[in-house]
Amino acid sequence: MDPVVLARTKFGLSAAMHFLFPPVTIGLAWLIVYITWKRWKTGEPIWESMSRFWPRIFGLLFAAGVASGITLEFQFGTDWSTYSRYVGDIFGSPLAAEGVFSFFLESFFLGVLILGRERVSKKFYWFSALMVAIGSTLSAFWIIVANSWMQTPTAYRIVGEGIYRRAELTNFWAALFNPSTLPRYFHTISASLFTGGFFMASIGAWYLLRKQHQEFARRSLQMGLILAAIFSLLIPITGHFHAVQVAKTQPAKLAAFEAIFEDTAGAGLVIWGFPDVENRTLRFPIRIPKLLSFLINFDPNSVIPGLERFPREEWPPIRRTFYSYHIMILLGVWFIFVSWWGIFLGKRRFENSAFLKTLAFSIALPWVALQLGWMAAEFGRQPWVVYGLLKTKDAVSVVVPAWQLLLSIIGLAVIYVFILAALIYLLRREFLRGPEPVVVGVPAGRLATKEE
Repeated sequence: MDPVVLARTKFGLSAAMHFLFPPVTIGLAWLIVYITWKRWKTGEPIWESMSRFWPRIFGLLFAAGVASGITLEFQFGTDWSTYSRYVGDIFGSPLAAEGVFSFFLESFFLGVLILGRERVSKKFYWFSALMVAIGSTLSAFWIIVANSWMQTPTAYRIVGEGIYRRAELTNFWAALFNPSTLPRYFHTISASLFTGGFFMASIGAWYLLRKQHQEFARRSLQMGLILAAIFSLLIPITGHFHAVQVAKTQPAKLAAFEAIFEDTAGAGLVIWGFPDVENRTLRFPIRIPKLLSFLINFDPNSVIPGLERFPREEWPPIRRTFYSYHIMILLGVWFIFVSWWGIFLGKRRFENSAFLKTLAFSIALPWVALQLGWMAAEFGRQPWVVYGLLKTKDAVSVVVPAWQLLLSIIGLAVIYVFILAALIYLLRREFLRGPEPVVVGVPAGRLATKEE
């Protein structure tokens, strides 16, 4: 067993598990800000009911995200000590900032949101929801700063020799806003807001199909669908700017995304195909002629660098990068279709069985797309852990044997299965119980027992 493969498997497993939760909580957090604002301003019982239900769902997802994310930071020290020593001066700053400026802010006000409802005014309750949303969105910023510096390292100098060789920060702001930070941040936040909206809309569709909690379901579907429809269109726009940045700073990754082996003038945009790495070609390609060259350089005849421009040992894993990237894009097209189908249906969206079933059964697909997008980004960076500076095989801890890595992978897998099973059980219980009943005319905070 190769310790490098095992260390990568372990970190990939942990990151994949953790990445299930931050995107949906970011999207839900901003929807809860709107719900609590409507509760504060209108006092209508339906907003009171929604402001009780959705923070409970948010709290469960947030707790699972925290529990799954703790192991990631420990792994930098245990399994990736060479990496931590090499980039610790730079990588540690955004992680510390995430804890100090974002996580504590988010956690404190989440306590108010979950436990302080009857103890604070409606205005302060809304303010708490706003702070949770800002905290979760800022948290994503700092994490993406850290990861983006690994993709496009800037503002550093190499000091030391041998095992003491390391990168030293020379300009904090330049490292903070390295070339890939903002394109990746806007793309990720767009996807997060879409995921939160699609999740809420899907739950609303599920209640409508079951003919339960009709008013609650309509409002949830309406709010979630509008957010999802808007950001389903913004995701490809932000993704385009990210792709232009990748073309400039990581051309081998772009070539792997599109399975371009030779420098190509007037490169077409690949819709689908089957990479044949041994023969360095794409089998049965479906392309839109010249579109890739146009989108990257605004010149339909410009040259897109191929993989053969780079040493073979520095190619990313082509098939994994290509398929994860293209399936993600196909799912993005599906999201645009479903979201705007619901928008164009107007009020009929609440009774159209085909639409409601499509929305409800698609609830897990945004998570699939997020995982694939993350995999495409990370596969495309290989064989580098810090692009152009430190290879992944040179970044692992040399003193951790393979059997210990394997044992810890098994242990983490068991824990993650337990966390997921507990989360599914609790979410199912909350969804089956549903929102609290609503009675028109009853002051907020004093809900009566009449069913909607």
